[in-house]
Amino acid sequence: MQCIKTSKAPAAIGAYAQGVMVKDTLYISGQLPLNADTMCEPDTIEQQTKQALDNVLAVVEAAGLKKENIVRCGIFLKDMDQFKQMNEVYGTFFGNHTPARAAVEVSRLPKDVNIEIDAIAVMP
Repeated sequence: MQCIKTSKAPAAIGAYAQGVMVKDTLYISGQLPLNADTMCEPDTIEQQTKQALDNVLAVVEAAGLKKENIVRCGIFLKDMDQFKQMNEVYGTFFGNHTPARAAVEVSRLPKDVNIEIDAIAVMP
């Protein structure tokens, strides 16, 4: 097991790793829509979705993998009424690559953000 850490994604705000590589599988902890440098959250759900996905990708790349290695994402939304906007950004981000996904509404997220995204990636 190898812990993955990068300054290109927000530092963990608890007792967990940004990512953990076990053999050929990378487990990416939930990424908030926070800019790693400023720790600020963008204004819109579209910008927040993109930031959370960029943070996931930063952990993936720190492990030496690529976006295409992501096989599953979990989306946690504070308001399911924002699903359509999130889904449009998500679709643009991944393009023709379509990982498995779950999307659920939750009552509250860390730092009171509107979205959190976790993922699993595998080595080719």
